[in-house]
Amino acid sequence: MKTVVITGSARGLGFEMAKVFRENNLNIVLSDLNSDNLKKAREELLNIKANGIVEYKVCDVTKTSDIKELIEFVENKFNKIDIWINNAGVNQPDKEIWELEEKDIDTILDVDLKGTIMSSKLAIKSMIKNNGGAIYNVEGYGSNDAKMLGLSIYGTSKRAITYFTEALALECEEKNTNIIVGKLSPGIMITDFITNALGNKEKIELPEKTKKVYNILGDYPDVVAKFLVNGILTNTKNNAKIEWLTNKKAAWRFMTAGFNKRNFFN
Repeated sequence: MKTVVITGSARGLGFEMAKVFRENNLNIVLSDLNSDNLKKAREELLNIKANGIVEYKVCDVTKTSDIKELIEFVENKFNKIDIWINNAGVNQPDKEIWELEEKDIDTILDVDLKGTIMSSKLAIKSMIKNNGGAIYNVEGYGSNDAKMLGLSIYGTSKRAITYFTEALALECEEKNTNIIVGKLSPGIMITDFITNALGNKEKIELPEKTKKVYNILGDYPDVVAKFLVNGILTNTKNNAKIEWLTNKKAAWRFMTAGFNKRNFFN
């Protein structure tokens, strides 16, 4: 039975992916910052009748020691990691670059970029010992070079994630690690993430223009999670991109927005 580890999985997309993995009878290790939230998430997963074990471990991905402890926990419980998903992330306050505090810039880059890099590095070392595995990194706004006021640092981190993931996939292939590395592109999801910055430390008031776009292009995370997890479970290709909101789908959403009205903000 395969084992999947998901960072940032006490709620949102990470938790919804965990539910789909549970339905597919995988062992699951939840990971997040708050033990109470993780405990509740585990209890909810156990209410889904399926095979497989569900565990959780507190992990701050900005701390290398925490990541190492998470990996050791999984190895001791399940012997190996089959799938590792770097999902942990924080949003940016809706401010211009020059209005951001240095500590806030550090937080965004440490969680969204460095956390993914260090988690990948350490997870790969574990997977090499066990002759294979798969790592998936979550893209976000900015991965495709899109730019928006108030998302400069977040977008920078996500653009870097795309480059890093592709470079890591190349290295794993050239070194014959038997590890595949891929990208998850979930599009716009309607969760607390879009209205909270820095891990719920600061509220974001979305402009009406942004809400209009989110109503057209957004989706709830349970819908996106089913698509992404199915792609992960069936993918055998290195450097794959599992993309929910394709350009074609986005264009169709805009063309049909006049008679397919949605409002996620009531």
